[in-house]
Amino acid sequence: MHFFSSNFKLGILGGGQLGKMLLYETRKWDIYTKVMDASAEAPCKIACNHFVQGSLLDFDDVYAFGKDVDVLTIEIENVNVDALEKLESEGVKVYPPTNALRIIQNKATQKLFYTDNDIPTSPFTRFAYTSEIEDSIANGGLEFPFVWKSAQFGYDGQGVKVVRALKDLSGLPNVECIAEKMVDFKNELAVVVARNTKGEVKTYPVVEMEFHPEANQVEYVICPARIEESIAKKAVEVALKVSTSIEHIGLLAVELFQTQDDEILVNEVAPRPHNSGHYSIEASYTNQFEQHIRAILGLPLGKTDSKVAGVMVNLVGAEGYTGDVIYKNIDSILKMDGVTPHVYGKKQTRPFRKMGHVTIVDEDMAKARKVAQQVKETIKVISK
Repeated sequence: MHFFSSNFKLGILGGGQLGKMLLYETRKWDIYTKVMDASAEAPCKIACNHFVQGSLLDFDDVYAFGKDVDVLTIEIENVNVDALEKLESEGVKVYPPTNALRIIQNKATQKLFYTDNDIPTSPFTRFAYTSEIEDSIANGGLEFPFVWKSAQFGYDGQGVKVVRALKDLSGLPNVECIAEKMVDFKNELAVVVARNTKGEVKTYPVVEMEFHPEANQVEYVICPARIEESIAKKAVEVALKVSTSIEHIGLLAVELFQTQDDEILVNEVAPRPHNSGHYSIEASYTNQFEQHIRAILGLPLGKTDSKVAGVMVNLVGAEGYTGDVIYKNIDSILKMDGVTPHVYGKKQTRPFRKMGHVTIVDEDMAKARKVAQQVKETIKVISK
């Protein structure tokens, strides 16, 4: 099949920043794209060939959207899988495959999958409703502290809460959820695994994530991770085991904990380009978005090594600001060496909303990390 400058159609469900960055690559190769998103203001709208407004969770919208594309992929996993299954049965190629999506989409199912497949993960309890947790605590079945996660539709730190006392449960939605034993970790790591339709597999270097204490969101992604070679090797092995077991196609971002005694535990996965791989646009031979396109089209996978050390800083909406966005001091960070801002195209900011990211590259990791700190302290995402 000819993909380039042809009548081949690639469908993407979701029109946010990940889709927008995928479109840089489809533009590069002149691949025709059709994108669906619920928002008329979606970042993808200006860059795709055909934009459709519709709900990703609505069976009819997803089915109608996917009927005339050759390959269908996602940039967010909260999509209607029943519709995707029907499309698959009618010959549309859906990557990641729906059976992988079903496992990943629900956090309870995902965790059970790890235990069934001997993939190391933190102990957890599954609940049909949040309201059942209090009984479990009263009966000694569950101990503080634990991490509450809603089983569906949680992402970017939403649908996740650290519970240290009963009062922390108040205000949580009464939904299917899991309670995970809190892991005492040294590091949060991630490995992006790429697998194409022909079974070729490659991994990116292990990255390290530094988190914001309140927002549950990543502040810095550092590549390569500042860890021992033996730990990195173990992290890659675990990520590959997840990838093999789930049989995804495309990218799989595997988020990991390195415990105090150097065990590697799987936290969760995402079957798509991921925040932990954004550094690759500037730092890698093949960035994660190009790699995802290569994988789902069955093209040879590109080289995953880094050319230089990379640190990524997320640009999230500052607290206390909601409305038309202003990137304050963006010109100041542009004066710094090796700094590239990415602005996602969301016109409205609100506290902790992901509005963009900045990549800092340098031959010297320590220097890149230092500049990242300056970037973080300089640029502010505020509103008029």
